[in-house]
Amino acid sequence: MKIISFYTNEKQLIKKSASGNREAQQHLYEKYAPKMLGVCRQYIKDIHFAEDVMVNGFVKVFKHLDSFRFDGSFEGWIRRIMVRESISHLRKRQFVVYDDSIYERTSLESTPSSSELDVAHIQNLIDALPEGYRAVFVLFAIEGYSHTEIAEMLSISEGTSRSQLFKSRKMLKEKLKQQNIIGYGTE
Repeated sequence: MKIISFYTNEKQLIKKSASGNREAQQHLYEKYAPKMLGVCRQYIKDIHFAEDVMVNGFVKVFKHLDSFRFDGSFEGWIRRIMVRESISHLRKRQFVVYDDSIYERTSLESTPSSSELDVAHIQNLIDALPEGYRAVFVLFAIEGYSHTEIAEMLSISEGTSRSQLFKSRKMLKEKLKQQNIIGYGTE
């Protein structure tokens, strides 16, 4: 028996989902959940919390689906919701700490030495950053937000955002040097 997808057109799938069609919603969820879990995982170290945040994010996606105007990328729209949900989770759990002394107290986890940087290795390096550093680093370096936007999202000053980014990059660079990985973050 051959299974044929009823939703070949993403716009049609979104409209059906917005009207409450559970099958269409399930299809959207299955299509975007793996990528969005990756987005949440960048901010939240614990995979179980990241999954919870992603599910809550999808609840918001489906609740506000009728507000999507097809002006830009649907995946980008979902991604912004997941980023905001992740930051909201960090705030609620009070994991985001913007403390200059944390740099001195925190050491990055050691990882197997390798001259290749794969996605898992990079994620481990980012996970080892203190929560506040990681949030600013991911928002700036991965998501592409400006310091003004980051400051507003995290309720911090632009200067704090810049400082946290500088310190997170410095920590990552030191770890890469410790692992003798040449060519990444060199001066």
